[in-house]
Amino acid sequence: METLPVAELGSIEYASALALQEHLCQRRQAEEIGDVLLLLEHPPVYTRGRRSEPGELPMGEQWCRAQGIDVVDTDRGGRVTYHGPGQLVGYPIMRIDDVVAYLRAMERAIIGALGDEGIDARCRDGLTGVWVEDRKIASIGVHVSRGVTTHGFAVNVVNDLQPFEWIVPCGLDGVQMTSVGRETGIYDLDRFRGLISTHFAAQLQRTAERAGAEVVSALYA
Repeated sequence: METLPVAELGSIEYASALALQEHLCQRRQAEEIGDVLLLLEHPPVYTRGRRSEPGELPMGEQWCRAQGIDVVDTDRGGRVTYHGPGQLVGYPIMRIDDVVAYLRAMERAIIGALGDEGIDARCRDGLTGVWVEDRKIASIGVHVSRGVTTHGFAVNVVNDLQPFEWIVPCGLDGVQMTSVGRETGIYDLDRFRGLISTHFAAQLQRTAERAGAEVVSALYA
């Protein structure tokens, strides 16, 4: 079975991660590299997708930045969301030919990983992402350029959920966010990182292979 390299990059500023994704996307489009899954965390940041609307940051950008939370506009799908330490972010840089099938595979991978943690998660009709009853635990937003994906998914694992209370997350009024830690009392980001890698690769009929330091270094070349 074909392998999928998984690069665990630690904590990266959002702008730096955007630049890295664009760099890798161009190399993937040129067939200079194969598919790769980036797993990382971000310092506190609100990101606004292509469908974001005024009013999704009720406190205003200046107030958000005063709380130590950056605000960045992106080219991904979806609306405003929050990223912060303890949240697992996945950016698959890969060639695809069916966007809807890709999104559904991503949702199934997250649901499978959460199931391994004892969480009964599901999708909701008409909404992208993953839910535990009426609480949202994972967000998804992608961008596809010349058949290659950037952006991806974010799963709340052990992150602070308070910043979600200061926005209209994903444009959904009144939505309650949750996390693996809140649902289970288990606080093991490393374990969940491994589960996501395994399930995501399996959804693509591949085997996850943790990228070594030399592979990670080559990504920036």
